[in-house]
Amino acid sequence: MDSQRSPKTLLEAVRYFSDPDVCIEFVKQAFWPNGVTCPHCGSRDVMYLANARLWKCRKPHPRQKFSAKVGTIFEDSPVGFEKWLPAMWLIANCKNGISSYEIARDLGVTQKTAWFMLHRLRYAMQTGSFKKLSGDIEADESFIGGKARFMHKNRRAKAIKGTGGMGKAAVMGLLERHGPDGHSRVILKHVPNVRRHALVPTIREHVEPGSEVFTDALPSYNTLAADYTHKVIDHAEKYAEGKVHTNGLENFWSLFKRGIKGTYVSVEPFHLFRYLDEESFRFNKRRTKDADRFMDVLRSTVGRRVTYRQLTGKEAAQGDLVSSAPVAG
Repeated sequence: MDSQRSPKTLLEAVRYFSDPDVCIEFVKQAFWPNGVTCPHCGSRDVMYLANARLWKCRKPHPRQKFSAKVGTIFEDSPVGFEKWLPAMWLIANCKNGISSYEIARDLGVTQKTAWFMLHRLRYAMQTGSFKKLSGDIEADESFIGGKARFMHKNRRAKAIKGTGGMGKAAVMGLLERHGPDGHSRVILKHVPNVRRHALVPTIREHVEPGSEVFTDALPSYNTLAADYTHKVIDHAEKYAEGKVHTNGLENFWSLFKRGIKGTYVSVEPFHLFRYLDEESFRFNKRRTKDADRFMDVLRSTVGRRVTYRQLTGKEAAQGDLVSSAPVAG
């Protein structure tokens, strides 16, 4: 896709994608830069049916006709690209995310449809292909969930059974300082708890042995010295000593929780990993231009599909990088 032809702002995107034919041409260039091929047989001998906005493969087989949505997160969606693409622009570039109610009002769809669209876009924002982190690494855990004082007493009695993070979802974060592009990047995971058996294997999975790992004084990290240069900052005494701190991740948790509290208000633990994917995608690409970040999401929609039944837990999602953590709360 020629970057000069791509919209550079939200206003340009809304205007540019208001024409369905322009949208079809835009996604065609993104999905098939070397020419349209049949997704069923791989043939390049296809013709475009302008009235139906479909392509037809000239080779005889049962599924000759296909659209640009086939084989992507858009497949079987009755919503047109003139609504999908602005929604993609918003979720890719709004720092604190955008809620399904906002999308529903802005695009003229139902809240249920907007919710389904946003979750499919979060699926496209899953990376799952990071090389292992190395160098100076911060490791920290946090808890995601509502505050007891804001809950109805019946809800509070069911959800809060103790102190601290009791009744909340645990999240593990790893931050590599000064990554390959000179900027820090994060890897996030929804974990069942903050005990050693949940945290240490996550670090070993994503961090190169020999790296310098900075954590707080949580005893769960005590065995890291066998594989890493492990340095601890005790938050009961201080928050930083030279480069020994976890302030980068603390800042990220603050950003993430502002999005949850201010935009999404309430997130089910079953879907928490999707919101982690969304926030880590924007954070890791924060130095990228809006148009380029939008195009990264668009290209990632190919080869991925999630149905409503899979999103609601009635059917297992194929290839979805779901956290191994159980449903909580």
